[in-house]
Amino acid sequence: MATLLFIAICVVLMLGYPVAFTLAGVSLIFAVIGEMVGVFDSALLGALPNRLFGVINNSILMAVPLFVFMGVVLERSKIAEQLLSNMAQLFGRMQGGLIFSVFFVGMLLAASTGIVGATVVTMGLMSLPTLLKRGYDPAFSAGAICATGTLGQIIPPSIALVLLGDVLSSAYQQAQLKMGIFSPKSVSVGDLFAGALIPGLLLLSMYCLYTVILIKLKPEHFPKPASVSALDIRFVASILTVLLPPLVLIFLVLGSILLGVATPTEAASVGAFGALVIAVLKRQLNLTVLKDIMQSTVKVTSMVFLILIGASIFSLVFRGFGGDELIQQLFNNMPGGVIGATLLVMFVIFLLGFILDFIEITFVVVPLVAPILLAMGLDPIWLGIMIAVNLQTSFLTPPFGFALFYLRGVTQELISSGDIYRGVMPFVAIQLLLLLILSVWPSLVTWLPSVIYG
Repeated sequence: MATLLFIAICVVLMLGYPVAFTLAGVSLIFAVIGEMVGVFDSALLGALPNRLFGVINNSILMAVPLFVFMGVVLERSKIAEQLLSNMAQLFGRMQGGLIFSVFFVGMLLAASTGIVGATVVTMGLMSLPTLLKRGYDPAFSAGAICATGTLGQIIPPSIALVLLGDVLSSAYQQAQLKMGIFSPKSVSVGDLFAGALIPGLLLLSMYCLYTVILIKLKPEHFPKPASVSALDIRFVASILTVLLPPLVLIFLVLGSILLGVATPTEAASVGAFGALVIAVLKRQLNLTVLKDIMQSTVKVTSMVFLILIGASIFSLVFRGFGGDELIQQLFNNMPGGVIGATLLVMFVIFLLGFILDFIEITFVVVPLVAPILLAMGLDPIWLGIMIAVNLQTSFLTPPFGFALFYLRGVTQELISSGDIYRGVMPFVAIQLLLLLILSVWPSLVTWLPSVIYG
């Protein structure tokens, strides 16, 4: 019944029904059927009210609407447009400079919004027409924009890492109970933020290195440096005026979490307020814009919590059918032990990333598999970052990657699907290489959290 439940939910999702209602509705239908045939104890549903109250009362998840609000405000305040314009002038002195400005601005936007769709759409609308007009290769330009857009999964402060931090904290406690260990140590959002810093910067460096190599091999795809005026005090001041506010805001939010000065929720509050201040100083905030920002925030937040409620119902029913024991038996019988089990989980998550967003995967799949993997000895911070990078790769992989659909939707008059698919493949290979590097040298993830938190 547990296997049938999982298959039924996947089928209903592929038919296009909303994720939250699918998870809750199908699970409750299976619970009723299971009660009728005597394989499910409906008394288990008595735990549902406490679970739902725990979801709504979760202090860590309160950071989600605040981070979403911060990202939407920065997006609406047109900071990215001004940044891209100034960075293009700054990097315009080197061949392919506009691409490097796309990487840099996209990284800041990804760190600010934490939402793949918002970053890809914004960068696609702003930068792709300019790149094509300047003579850059269409396929490479599309690939660079999509790859930069997915950095929101791994560059902190990331909403994906906030959600993973909450789920992995619970999974770590369950794993300790399975192993008979009662340690006060837990997994925090700050741990994941610290663990993601080096992989995120390494991935961005690999993008830049690939671009440099491509410029040397195929210089005809990158226009020669434009003649630009010399750097003067006015131009430097203009760059600093645009660049410093979002950088200071991100460093304040991220630094306060990493140094333990503030909780993720408190830091997110500072970020939301700081974003409003920046928008006011840029004269980009009025009642109409504020209403639009608040509506967007409520929509995203409602989606997150509805999915979490649906996932809680699914998890309860799935465990009632003995699904967790089934998964544990599968992992224990896997050839290769913990390595084989980890590879299987990563492959399944990669495939699910084609049809589900990171929110559904974080709330539905990770709680089922993470406790078992952690009980087998995996480091929770390393597992969280590997899942985040894996999902980032999935969102970029043709033909179903979400980032490709987002870019195609807003630039269909400018570029073909074939160019987008060809352009992203090298970046998919780079991300797979990063996964391999993190597998061979897990200390790239675990070193910084151990230095900061001991």
